[in-house]
Amino acid sequence: MGGNVTWWRGAAIYQVYLRSFADGNGDGIGDIAGLESRLGYLRDLGVDALWINPWYASPMADGGYDVADYRAIDPAFGTLADAERLIAAAHASGLRIIVDLVPNHTSDQHPWFQEALRGGPGSPARERFHFRDEVNNWQSRFGGPAWSRVDDGQWYLHLFDASQPDLNWDHPEVRAEFPSILRFWLDRGVDGFRIDVAARLVKQAGLPDKRGRFEGVPTFADLDEEPDKDRPEVHEIYRDWRIVLGEYGPDRVFVGEIWVRDPERFARYLRPDELHTAFNFEFLKCAWEAGALREVIDRTLATHAGVGAPPSWVLSNHDVTRHVTRYGRAHSSFLKREHGVPTDLALGTRRARAAALLSMALPGGVYVYQGDELGLPEVFDLPDALREDPVFARTDGLDLGRDGCRVPLPWGGDAPPFEFGPGGAWLPQPPEWRDLTAARQLGDPESMLSLYRLALHLRRSEPALGDGGMRWLESEPGVLAFERDPGFRCVVNLTGDEIELPAGEPLIASAALQGREGDRLPPDAAVWLRTA
Repeated sequence: MGGNVTWWRGAAIYQVYLRSFADGNGDGIGDIAGLESRLGYLRDLGVDALWINPWYASPMADGGYDVADYRAIDPAFGTLADAERLIAAAHASGLRIIVDLVPNHTSDQHPWFQEALRGGPGSPARERFHFRDEVNNWQSRFGGPAWSRVDDGQWYLHLFDASQPDLNWDHPEVRAEFPSILRFWLDRGVDGFRIDVAARLVKQAGLPDKRGRFEGVPTFADLDEEPDKDRPEVHEIYRDWRIVLGEYGPDRVFVGEIWVRDPERFARYLRPDELHTAFNFEFLKCAWEAGALREVIDRTLATHAGVGAPPSWVLSNHDVTRHVTRYGRAHSSFLKREHGVPTDLALGTRRARAAALLSMALPGGVYVYQGDELGLPEVFDLPDALREDPVFARTDGLDLGRDGCRVPLPWGGDAPPFEFGPGGAWLPQPPEWRDLTAARQLGDPESMLSLYRLALHLRRSEPALGDGGMRWLESEPGVLAFERDPGFRCVVNLTGDEIELPAGEPLIASAALQGREGDRLPPDAAVWLRTA
C-alpha cells in the first residue's frame, strides 16, 4: 500500500468476525462479499486496518480456528479470488488487511492429521503432532482433558477442542510449513498477521504434569510458569518469521495473542526482531476502577518502553463477554465468562462510551471489535440447539461459551435479521437491537456510533494522539487525567459525582458536559480537551 511504514504504531484496527459481519449471498452466514459491500462503512468509521478472523477451509468446529487448509478460503466465505479482490478493494479504500494465523493446532481434517491416523503408532506422520501411549494431567482450555484417544489406542494432545490437534513445533516439517504459508498470503497482498495462541506453540520436553488443581470451567488466570506456555524456544520461531516478513517490506506487521501476565516475559515477544505488537489483555480484563486502570496503564507503558514497542488497547474481542455488559456489573473485571450475573446495561453503556475515549487517547494503537461501535451487549438467551462454540459442549453447559459476543451485526431495519443479509442470520439477534442498528445510529449525533466516528477521526487529525508519550496530571481520587503533546488532555471521571474540568476546549465528550459553562464532567464519563 505504501505510505507510513510504521503505521501500526498508532493504528486503529477493526476486528472482523467474518461469519457475523455481513452476509452477501443470503445463506445467513457472513462472507467476503458481505464484508466488501461494507468497506465504505469501515472507511468512514475512521479505522486504518481490518483484522479478519480465520477465513480458511475448515469444518468450523471452532468457528474456523480448526484449519483444514491454510491456503484455501472456506466455501462458506467465498473463494481465493474473492479474498484477493477484497484485499485490493480494501487497499483502494485506504484500509490494510491483517489475517489470522493459527499455528498451534490444525483441524483433525487437515491432511497431515488424517495421514497420521492412517499411519498408526510410530509412523513419521504422527511425529508432526503429539501422540502418546500414556497421557499427562493437562486440561483443555475449552474444558475437559487435553487428550483424546484414537482407534489404535494412542492419545493425541489438543489444548483446545478435540477437533484441534496440537502441532509438534520441534518437527522440522512443521517449522518449514508456516513460513511458506506466510509467503502465500503476503504474495496476495496482506499487510500482516494476527498470531493465534502465540505463546503456546512450544511445549516443554517430555510433556510433564502440571501443578495444582483444575476447575471444571477454564479461566484466563492460569500461571505463567506452565509446561505448555511461554517456552523460551518459541522466540526462535518468531525471529525466523520476522525475517520472512521483512522480505516484503518494512510496513508488514505481526500481532500476537499473548496471554502472559509477567511484564518481562511479555516484553520478550516484542523485541525488535520478533513481533511488532501484542494484545493488551490486562487492560481488557481490568475492572472499571480508576486505581486499577492507572496501574495497568503504567505497567503497560513501562513494559513496552523497555523494548521500544507501542502498546495496543482493546476492550472486547470474539472470545470475551462484551464490555457493555461487563461494565454494567458490580464486579466489572474479566477473568472468565459469567452468565446470569445482573447487568445494568444503561450503566454499562455509559462506561463503555467513556472507556472508548480513554482507550483511543492512550499512546499506541487501539482495537475495535465489530459491534463495539454500536454499543452491542452480550446475548445470553440463545437457544442451546443453536450454540456452536465447543466450550458449551465440553463444559456440559456450565460455560455458555462465546456465541453471545458473536451474534450477527444489526445494520438496519426494524426486525431481525436487521439487513445482515438477504436471508436470516446464523444466530438470532434480539428484537430490541432495532434501536442499535448502524442505520439508526448514523442519524443520531448522540449515538455510540457517532461517538466512535468522531473520536476515530479526531484521533487521526490531532497530532498528539496515536503513537507517543503521556504525562499524568494531578487529580482527585477516582479520576484519571493525563496530557499529551502538543496541547491535549483526557479526563475520565470514575467517581459517583460531577467533577470540575481543567481549562481547555472540549473536542469530544462521552456524555453531556454539565454546569453553566459546560465545565463539569458527569460520573462515568470522559472528555478530550485541546489546551493549545
